[in-house]
Amino acid sequence: MEIKSSTTDRISPVTALFSILVLLSSGFFAVEAADTSESTDAPKTEECRAFEKDIDADLGDVLKAGCKPTLAQMSALMDNPLGNVAMLFTQFDYYKMQDPDSDETAYKGVYTGIAQFPKKLNDDWNLINRVIWTVPSMPLDQDKIDDFDADQLGNDQGGGFTGQSPDEFPKPIDLFDGRTTGLGDSYYVGLFSPSDPVDMEGGGKFVWGAGFDLGLPTAEEDILGTGKYLAGPSALGVYLGETWKVGSLLTHYWDFAGDDDRDDVNMTNLQYFVFYSLNETDSIGASPNIICNWEASDDNECSVPLGIGYSTTVQMGKVPVRFGLEFHYYVAKPDDDVSPRWNTRFYVIPAAPSALFDWMG
Repeated sequence: MEIKSSTTDRISPVTALFSILVLLSSGFFAVEAADTSESTDAPKTEECRAFEKDIDADLGDVLKAGCKPTLAQMSALMDNPLGNVAMLFTQFDYYKMQDPDSDETAYKGVYTGIAQFPKKLNDDWNLINRVIWTVPSMPLDQDKIDDFDADQLGNDQGGGFTGQSPDEFPKPIDLFDGRTTGLGDSYYVGLFSPSDPVDMEGGGKFVWGAGFDLGLPTAEEDILGTGKYLAGPSALGVYLGETWKVGSLLTHYWDFAGDDDRDDVNMTNLQYFVFYSLNETDSIGASPNIICNWEASDDNECSVPLGIGYSTTVQMGKVPVRFGLEFHYYVAKPDDDVSPRWNTRFYVIPAAPSALFDWMG
């Protein structure tokens, strides 16, 4: 996919700031995780060997004992989206978009970064924080949109289209002409979650959290964001079985401030996930996003994908890293609006136990 900006050849200060943040965060994870291996060259104690046999061992106790978490333990901890683990998501989505009127297709790319970290509130509750930033690459030139709006404004100021022939009317914009890439909107999701999971009959555990979300209009160009300040409720529930991990994260957004000329926002994002564990570090499944725009007309509200994929957790130096590749096909989509037909998602997630970070405890 061609990733370039048609609006500028320079990197904006905001984009540069987020790039530096990602690099520093990755290095910080590596340094912090390296601290857990100071004793790896020494013979393992009986206590460490006992911890290694318990995949559900409290990693805070493991680290306090001078032991190193196993890859299987870290992989199990990463399976729990409300667990005591800090993760840095680097996710790339590649969408095939289609205009239902012309059947013309183009490709949209989105980089999503998510810094997730828990904060212990007391013995019973944690706050799970998710800081999210996006970099979309849209198959539409922002300059052409601006030029079209300027022409239309000029015609309106001159008395509308009075006295003009139809050939002189502003022409609609080619939906798939050019490309605009840059920083998009940013989000925060906060989930209050019980420290102890719920034990389920027949085995497995259930974890849940509820809270709120915020959206900030940080997009560099209009086409890359909503232009609105957003807020709404969030909730998450997950069943963690020995082989099956099933759950969903619900976020809803309403606008409460921002550019009055932009469309109102009333949107639901339901990310559901179904994974089957092949072993302690590998699984098949997917985590697509159902998006519903409740401001759209009937039959144009929701895009619903089904997906399949593969993920594995490996040790890279001192850091456990999860890699995943998924394919999503949209079984329901808007009838009259440009919408995705399929999506390919690739992600990389380095992780570290939250017990490494004193300020999270």
